[in-house]
Amino acid sequence: MGDSLFLTGADIAALAFFLAIWVVHGLAADGRLVGRMSLTTAMNAQREAWMRTMARRELRMIDTSIMVGLQQGTAFFASSSLLALGGCFALLGASNDVLSVLSDLPLADAPSRQVFEIKVLGLMALLAYAFFKFGWSYRLFNYCSILVGAVPMHKEGAADPAAMEAAIGRATRMNVLAGRHFNAGLRGVFFSLGYLGWFVGPEAFALTTTLLFAVLLRRQFFSAARLAVIEETPQAGPGNGSSIRPDSQ
Repeated sequence: MGDSLFLTGADIAALAFFLAIWVVHGLAADGRLVGRMSLTTAMNAQREAWMRTMARRELRMIDTSIMVGLQQGTAFFASSSLLALGGCFALLGASNDVLSVLSDLPLADAPSRQVFEIKVLGLMALLAYAFFKFGWSYRLFNYCSILVGAVPMHKEGAADPAAMEAAIGRATRMNVLAGRHFNAGLRGVFFSLGYLGWFVGPEAFALTTTLLFAVLLRRQFFSAARLAVIEETPQAGPGNGSSIRPDSQ
C-alpha cells in the first residue's frame, strides 16, 4: 500500500522527459537555441511593423479592431482553461470509473487510485498555468491598447520624432510581451494534450510527448505559415500588384 503512493522510475523518467521537451520547445520558439528563425520570432517582427504602420495612419479603427480580436481570442482560451480545470475536478470524483476504463486498455498499467490522482493534479497544474498565462496576456493586451492610443498622430509625431519613436517602442514591447504570454499559455494547453498519454502509461506518455514535440517543431520552423511571414512580399508596380499589405500581416 505504501509503495503505491509513489511513482515508478519509468513514470519519473517520462515526466522528466516531458518537462525537458517543454523547456526546449519554449527556448527554441523564442529563438534562443537555434539560428533558424521561428514563426514566433518572425511574428514579433511583424508586430513591430504593425505598430510603425499604425503610427502613420490618421484613422486607427483597424488597429483597435485588431486589438479587440486579440483580446477576445485570449479570453476564449482563458475560459476554456477554466472549463478544463472544472473537468479535472469531476475526473477526481469519478476516479473509480476512469480506473476501470484504463484497466481495460491493452497498454494501460492500471495505476493505483493514489497515483491516478497525482497525475490528475499534475494535469490541473498545467491548466492552471495556462489560465494564468492567458489572464495576464489579456491584461497586457489591454495595456497595449492604451499605449496604442497614446501614440501621437502622424502630424504631431513629425514635429517630435523622438517622442513618436518612444511611444512606438512602448506599444511594440507591450504587444510582444502580451503575445509571449499568450504563446506560453497556448503551449501549456498543447502540452496538456501530450500529458494525457501518462494516464495510459509512461511509454505512452513518452510517445505522445515526442509526437507533440514533432508537430509543434514543424509548425514553428517548417510550416507554410512561417514561409508566409518570412518570404519577401513582391513589390507593387505595373502588372505586379500584391494582395498582401504590410498592415494586414
